[in-house]
Amino acid sequence: MDHPLIESRQKRTSLEKSINPAGVLALAIGSIIGFGCFILPGSLLQMAGPLGAVLGILLGGLIMLVIGKSYGYMIAQLPVSGGEFAYAYHGFGRNHAFACGWFLVLGYVSIIPLNATALTLLVQFISPDLLSWGYLYTIANDDIYLGEVALAGGAILLFGILNIIGSKLVSQTQIYMVAMLIIAVVIIATGAVTSELSSSTHLLPVFSQENPPWAGILKVLAIAPFLFVGFDTIPQSAEEYKFEPALASRLISYAIIGGTLVYVAVLLATSVVLPWQELVAEDHNWFTGFALEAAVGKTGIIFLALAICMGICTGINGFVVATSRLLFSMGRAKVLPDWFTKVEGAHRVPRHAIVFSILLALVAPLFGRNVIIWVVDMAALGTACGYMYTCFSAWKDGRKPIALMGGLLSFGILLLLTVPGSPGFMAEESWWACLIWIVLGAVFYFGERRKLAGISQQEMDYLILNKKS
Repeated sequence: MDHPLIESRQKRTSLEKSINPAGVLALAIGSIIGFGCFILPGSLLQMAGPLGAVLGILLGGLIMLVIGKSYGYMIAQLPVSGGEFAYAYHGFGRNHAFACGWFLVLGYVSIIPLNATALTLLVQFISPDLLSWGYLYTIANDDIYLGEVALAGGAILLFGILNIIGSKLVSQTQIYMVAMLIIAVVIIATGAVTSELSSSTHLLPVFSQENPPWAGILKVLAIAPFLFVGFDTIPQSAEEYKFEPALASRLISYAIIGGTLVYVAVLLATSVVLPWQELVAEDHNWFTGFALEAAVGKTGIIFLALAICMGICTGINGFVVATSRLLFSMGRAKVLPDWFTKVEGAHRVPRHAIVFSILLALVAPLFGRNVIIWVVDMAALGTACGYMYTCFSAWKDGRKPIALMGGLLSFGILLLLTVPGSPGFMAEESWWACLIWIVLGAVFYFGERRKLAGISQQEMDYLILNKKS
């Protein structure tokens, strides 16, 4: 009879190495810059004012750069699928790894329908009644129409099929879409700044009058895990790199810097065209769209629509990759059913994990965008947990001061989200979403616990980390 470890090695499934550095960078930047970049400026201005919002974004980007260094270190040490799940296991064991991975699954998968339903908002801005057919019901004050569900579902299915075909096609498509996204942002930002309506006086007062400057900056900083979630798609596909894993550290830094610049550019383009206080005081469905249409007319809206479409599509594409690789890794670790580890097709993609991610994402539009936003708000908590586990695992492994700093900063973001009275404290609905997801996770975990009991530490190290001892 074979030794148990030898048997486990025979069953360890791996993925094809098919993604080049440009593809990895495009996956990260495209995942960071989603629809939120173009819809959030109004909310950020209300929270903190132009300077406060910019400072919050820059500070968030700086913190992400510190945290990103730990990701780069861990990728070089453990170039496997699963990212934070694998790093949490390496540093703190399987229980912590499951908790970290389970929250990240929700965080990643909820961003897929969040981006897809954003397509309906874009269409509503351009043609308000185009999708308002096939009324189904109302949930959380949100009317659900078949037309909107069909558009969002079609976008999710399109990128699901793309991912099933193969990782190389996914990364190539992402490169082209990110290039169009960046070109469109440069055009609309330049058009806004050079418009006859634009004036630096429109940025005054530079801080919001609703909150003290420091509170406004912290409010923006508290959502930094949501703003920058996407750079951590880089470790999720580490097993598929066609290059040395050590290069990932630089790619992470480039992605975070690029995302920061785009966020700031869109925010300033929104606030420089008209007096920002007057803009946010008016009841506009879309502050950025209104401001840019006033500045550069329909041409600006065309390029803005292009930028948004690319941001939405790159977000869907990137997070299908991230979710499926995370589920695949958790299945390979036996904390989720073996079904998730099935690799099929000529390009060896985790087809079952992709299908499961798509099915979960397809259900979400049926609950409406308001419910999805509650879940995404809670998902910032899981993302911050992933950052913290990665940094503290890197600290335990290499004793690097920057890793300890990243872990403490991540913990600080967690406190902003969870301590009552803090500027970023989550809404009640998000806490209920968190509780429901914890219960579902407990069902999965205890359902697999008997299987886990029969797997040794040595076998688990091989299954998750590919350590051959």
